[in-house]
Amino acid sequence: MTDVTIYHNPECGTSRNTLALIRNAGVEPKIVEYLKTPPNRILLKDLIAKAGLTVREAIRQKGTPYDELGLDNPELTDEELLDAMLEHPALINRPFVVTPWGVRLSRPSEVVLDILPLPQKGPFAKEDGEIVIDASGNRIA
Repeated sequence: MTDVTIYHNPECGTSRNTLALIRNAGVEPKIVEYLKTPPNRILLKDLIAKAGLTVREAIRQKGTPYDELGLDNPELTDEELLDAMLEHPALINRPFVVTPWGVRLSRPSEVVLDILPLPQKGPFAKEDGEIVIDASGNRIA
């Protein structure tokens, strides 16, 4: 299965862990570094909707111009929030992952396992040492 896409930021630990979990299932996904190649409005709206999120839920606050742009204003419309996300791709939360089984914002990284129902090829621990997959390839609750 190669029909997996990750909207990835290599500087983000959650994004790196998600990518590693995909690869631990034996899949080499299409990697889109969205800060370099941001999605267009239609794709971004589609990713957010298919992930079951609101536009506001898909905005990243930490380490972004969220506060200086006043994006906490509840009167801003979804279209205005999307405008900000497209102008400042760092506002797009990450990583979004697309598989034949769905779309998720993989926060925490192990959320990707819900849409990647392939067996893990071996144990997996996050960068911080948290064990997610045991030696038999089973997800730890």
